[in-house]
Amino acid sequence: MLIAAMIERLGIIVTIAFVMTRLGFFRKLIEQRSHVKKSQTVLIILLFGFFGIIGSYTGLIVNAEADEYAKWHMTLQENEAIANSRVIGIVAAGLLGGPWIGLGAGMVAGVHRYFLGGFTAFACGISTVLAGVLAGYIGKREKKNRLVSPLKAFVVGFLAEAMQMAIILLFAKPYGAASELVSDIGWPMIIANGIGTGIFLLIIKSVVYEEERMGAVQSQKALRLADKTVKYMRKGLNESSAYATCRILMKEVDAIAVSITDRTHILAHVGVASDHHQKHKPIQTEATKRVIETGELLKVGKKEIHCDRDDCPLGAAVMAPLLKGDEIVGALKFYFHSEKVISPIMMELTKGIATLLSNQLELAEIDTHKELAKESEVKALQAQISPHFLFNAINVIVSLIRINPDKARTLLISLSQFIRQNLSGSTKSTSTLKEECQHVKAYLAIEEARFYDRLQVKYDLDEDAMQAVVPSITLQPLVENAIKHGMKNQAEGFILNISITRENGNVVKVKVEDNGDGIEQSRLETLLLQPVESETGTGLALYNVNKRLEMMNGEESGLIIRSVKGEGTAAQFTIKGGNAADESRNHR
Repeated sequence: MLIAAMIERLGIIVTIAFVMTRLGFFRKLIEQRSHVKKSQTVLIILLFGFFGIIGSYTGLIVNAEADEYAKWHMTLQENEAIANSRVIGIVAAGLLGGPWIGLGAGMVAGVHRYFLGGFTAFACGISTVLAGVLAGYIGKREKKNRLVSPLKAFVVGFLAEAMQMAIILLFAKPYGAASELVSDIGWPMIIANGIGTGIFLLIIKSVVYEEERMGAVQSQKALRLADKTVKYMRKGLNESSAYATCRILMKEVDAIAVSITDRTHILAHVGVASDHHQKHKPIQTEATKRVIETGELLKVGKKEIHCDRDDCPLGAAVMAPLLKGDEIVGALKFYFHSEKVISPIMMELTKGIATLLSNQLELAEIDTHKELAKESEVKALQAQISPHFLFNAINVIVSLIRINPDKARTLLISLSQFIRQNLSGSTKSTSTLKEECQHVKAYLAIEEARFYDRLQVKYDLDEDAMQAVVPSITLQPLVENAIKHGMKNQAEGFILNISITRENGNVVKVKVEDNGDGIEQSRLETLLLQPVESETGTGLALYNVNKRLEMMNGEESGLIIRSVKGEGTAAQFTIKGGNAADESRNHR
């Protein structure tokens, strides 16, 4: 009978355990175990201590002399004791909160038990405190685990109650009454309180893990939506990206329709009522306008949707703002048959999806700015290179006008071709190696006239590689740099080799090599890392060419410069692929 009555009272334990899982600070105790604020520690001690007190009050009074049981009580007679579930709350406190919380809760419930009276008052009070310390010690050892398992909780509850029986035998007087009491209530209390402690931890674990499972499901859904929508929303908020995103959301969210708007018009509507809720139409819903103006999340009914058709199936909606940075650029709307089906979880999900899409729109804005900055930088780099050759060309032509007008005329044509190619290169980001070679030959026509007795140019051009695409105005600066710096101290015999060859089938190698003065090692180490001061130029040419090659094709296509002082210099780079059409598609 006693064990049945004890187990019956476990319903109280179940109720209290469930209520406690609703408390925020209790959840934090579970998350961080013993690492809670001091103010919260006191509150938790009082909470578990109160739980122990309830366990005392709901126990059964045992009259050792009359062998009778009674329910509910406020005080005990000298010959009375309590068969109770007090130890469950104390053991749970120690297992969840550690030694200090276990000790504190044990002292609260133990002192209360002492003042209830009865011949076991002192023994039960002491055993309650010791139960909290024992559970706290075990809870500390289990701190690496998020929650103590229900089986371990059962064992600790079992041992704590067994310890109480032993202390009653040691300290309760008269011994005969204590022995008879333990004989009557010992095993029922040990078993019932062990089961109760295990159930307490099982309920907490089940509730917490179930909520986490639901959260994990929502997180997985959010990640899945992020993966599916990112390629559309990263293109910006427009009709195409909105329609694709709405179709994806319609499959993932339990709604009858999905809509996305900008600040003034519907961009896309997928689902029911799409026959009259169409793109291009102005926003009519005042609630949508309020969301866009205030940035608040709204739940609205049929009247607030303001559809001009009485038979419209859209009965309710959840609306959330879409932001790009700090600016509200539109709204996301999920439609339902009625407001009753819109749960708090759906509200949070809508808010989360809107935040997700807003982040993608902000990334789209960042991507746009990066592309614009990159394009502007390329144009600026090209413009910096253009003046280098012009001054030298004019000087050469001026010197030939009187002594060789025909030669001057030919060089003017070459200069015209060069300038035309230079202007063309500054208006487009890429050109073929064939166009680059035409540019270089126009340049070298003038330089060979200028250094007719010092300069010799050799070409090794693979026609099969000439369609490879490179950044515009890439080859000419390398050639100009070789002549300007390599030939500086050579009175004669300067040889310039320009080779464009295909290697390993899909790799085009471009190399400009000279037998000139070479580059000092200290200068060579920093040549491509930053603009270098130059006595005869701006020092930007090689740095800019290298940077544009890396921007277009990656670091593996950057310039490689090899030079030995007094023995010449070779500048080379490689391009993967050699088909102009393919390369154009890759960089479109």
